[in-house]
Amino acid sequence: MSNRPSSAGVTPEQLATLSHEFRTPLNGVLGMARLLEGTRLTAEQRTYVAALRESGDHLLSLVNDVLDFARLGATAIDLHAAPVDVENLLRQVSELLSPRAHEKDIEIAWAAAPGLPTILADEGRLRQVLLNYAGNAIKFTETGGVLLSADLTGDGRVRFSVRDTGPGVEPEKRAAIFEAFVQTDPSHQAQLGGAGLGLAIVARLAAAMQGEAGVGGELGQGADFWFEAPFETVPVEPAELPLVGRCVAIASPNAMIREAAIRQIRASGGQALSGSSVAEALKGAPAEAVLLLDAVLAGPRGALRPPADRACVVLLTPDQRDRIGKLKAAGFSGYLIKPLRRASLIAQVLEARAAARTASVEVAAPAASSTPDDDRIAPAAAPGVRVLLAEDNPINALLARALLEREGCKVDRIASGDEAVSALSRGFYDLILMDLRMPGLNGIEATKALRERGVTTPIVALTADAFDEDRRACLAAGMNDFLAKPLTPSALRGVLTNWTGLGWTKAATRAKVAS
Repeated sequence: MSNRPSSAGVTPEQLATLSHEFRTPLNGVLGMARLLEGTRLTAEQRTYVAALRESGDHLLSLVNDVLDFARLGATAIDLHAAPVDVENLLRQVSELLSPRAHEKDIEIAWAAAPGLPTILADEGRLRQVLLNYAGNAIKFTETGGVLLSADLTGDGRVRFSVRDTGPGVEPEKRAAIFEAFVQTDPSHQAQLGGAGLGLAIVARLAAAMQGEAGVGGELGQGADFWFEAPFETVPVEPAELPLVGRCVAIASPNAMIREAAIRQIRASGGQALSGSSVAEALKGAPAEAVLLLDAVLAGPRGALRPPADRACVVLLTPDQRDRIGKLKAAGFSGYLIKPLRRASLIAQVLEARAAARTASVEVAAPAASSTPDDDRIAPAAAPGVRVLLAEDNPINALLARALLEREGCKVDRIASGDEAVSALSRGFYDLILMDLRMPGLNGIEATKALRERGVTTPIVALTADAFDEDRRACLAAGMNDFLAKPLTPSALRGVLTNWTGLGWTKAATRAKVAS
């Protein structure tokens, strides 16, 4: 990374300090607001807490945009190319933003072109582009939804697109909105906020990747923000087509859900039919076709039943997990969580057909067959896991401890890197959560010291900084993963799942500092 100052005389190191000082108190406020939302509140109190969280989220977004924009102007943009699974990237971004979309009663979905190769690219920068586009799309969309997609162009480039059903962008303003501090409509700034920097950041990243960024779509029908660039590809084995010879019908009133499901089914070799109602979706469908039924099609009393003599899988949002038992009892073969995962979709379609074939001879399908491998609806799986929390800020430590204990963890908290080294010489831990900026040894220095002493316990960085350079510095120091503040239950749960697969009593030798 270049250390040259910007035109304002600010160095990257100074920007990193500013980033930490701005974000740390904001993350504390947002984290505690989320904890408060999970307690017993009156309707009036819940309204106030929601307003507090929404205002804090908006302020954090503004701070992130301003600091990211300044950072890109203060340094040359270094790109670190590595193999990127494009389909997986689209899925991750969609799932990350799905709570925000579902909170507005809109949908977010994704689809990738069949046979899309693994590409060599800077995954962090690609994710930044997609998050910017998709975050904006959710902000400006009131009904309908958002679709993320990736396709190959005729000249061998990869085109990423984020399409929405919002108001769209006037043609004469489409070039200007990629400039700093520009809004398509001054009223949008008053209504929805924003400094007009997100798309300017996208434009700079696109140029750094020798690509282009732009927007299309029909005014009044939605916007289509796109980014395309040339990428080297990595040879991979031809993908299997497990749904060849199978037909799947999708019944959903949401066009984005239907399109994403159709593309995922066809990419897996299957035939897809769709409609906004069950009758429309099943028109012309063979008897053996599996029906994917969106739960939003429930009747006025909330009742939802599958059609008779039809293998049927229900589509749910993560917060509808409490309905799974009743839906199974009502006759559904299984369920899928939105936004859909292609692997789960394939598994559910195959299992639904297998269950339907055995039903005539009264052979029950295994219980696991109706439960997709989906961590978004799985219960907490960290009882008894021992975590060392290295965090000097008391508010952030309180938040992290509360979230960890909700997952069943046993938490020891210390406030410096030196204390982390000492703690590991006395006891054993399954996981270390390490703040980067602490008195004495900072998080990176403490990690290096622990690795030099033979500690192999997974170490996950905690930081208020949101730059991709920070992630690379953490991994280079010997850390295993990275968590950005404010911590969220889903992100923390993912880390616990990924890094505490072995019980600590079975892996004690990995955790203690060598004498």
